[in-house]
Amino acid sequence: MHLPFLGHRHKKNGDGGGAPARARSGVGEFPADPEGIAALLSECALLRSQAAQAGVRLDDTPASLEALDQLVPRWRDDAEILPWLGSDAGLYLGTVVVRTVPGAVWEIRSDGEPVLRLVSGREVEVVESGRAWAASGVPELSQLYAELAEA
Repeated sequence: MHLPFLGHRHKKNGDGGGAPARARSGVGEFPADPEGIAALLSECALLRSQAAQAGVRLDDTPASLEALDQLVPRWRDDAEILPWLGSDAGLYLGTVVVRTVPGAVWEIRSDGEPVLRLVSGREVEVVESGRAWAASGVPELSQLYAELAEA
């Protein structure tokens, strides 16, 4: 998922004060809005729609990752949907981690790719993991979450 426009976001004046958070970019530092980035990356509209059609409620909890792992992967028959759904699955995994694992944050790399940064400093490319899950079911999203929560 390439989101180059995130590098051009600017905080508005009067946004609560304090120094703005920084996100790294290969071109230099730019102001970042961690909550705004997290909200944008948590949308996952295609995945949420597919899950809702299957009766699964995505409430940004680890239990919802387990429910996703149990879905019948009908999307694998659609070559157009597969990569998009995989990207959404990775972003959703990242959303659950950011919301439940202390110190986990989104970071936008200089190439525009979102990655997770864990408190240990480990950088995780969850979008690639989501694509692998969508294509083959392995590794399971709940298993990846457990590994990241322990890191």
